[in-house]
Amino acid sequence: MVVGAFPMAKLLYLGIRQVSKPLANRIKEAARRSEFFKTYICLPPAQLYHWVEMRAKMRLMGFNAETIKPLNEEAAAELGAELLGEATIFMVACGCLVLEYSRQKTQQRRKEGEQLATWDAMRDEVDHLALVLEALQAQVQAAPPPGALEELQAQMREVRAQLCIQDLPPAPQAEPTPEDEGLPDPGLGQD
Repeated sequence: MVVGAFPMAKLLYLGIRQVSKPLANRIKEAARRSEFFKTYICLPPAQLYHWVEMRAKMRLMGFNAETIKPLNEEAAAELGAELLGEATIFMVACGCLVLEYSRQKTQQRRKEGEQLATWDAMRDEVDHLALVLEALQAQVQAAPPPGALEELQAQMREVRAQLCIQDLPPAPQAEPTPEDEGLPDPGLGQD
């Protein structure tokens, strides 16, 4: 079963409308009760809306209406209260969008800041490792090559051997014995 895209924008709009509907209803009631609110806040936008709507309808139907009869005061007050209620709902929806956009931007800036901090830490670690590598390379270059070390050890053995030979006193030379020469011992067999 294929599930279609869920209309989130429509659901969001309906949710905001339901939340702000009580506020719009209060504004409508205030417009009906207060003469000042009705006269100066509701009537002018209602008359303007009626004039624009009627002009557009007349032009679409092909008539040329030069004068449009204004709405009576009661109908204009009702229309003005409706317009004010819808404008309130629209303003609340726009406020929600602005707040959500601001929240998203703040969250994005925070994430970018965390990423920059992570990158800086990694860059510092790489710099530290580069310094350690340079120090190790300097130590390796300062150390004699392995062949030179073996050559030095061989020279030291030769010097020790020569020193050992020079330090030893000459061994007394004993007379050769008949056993050494393979002759029978003269003292044996004479008894």
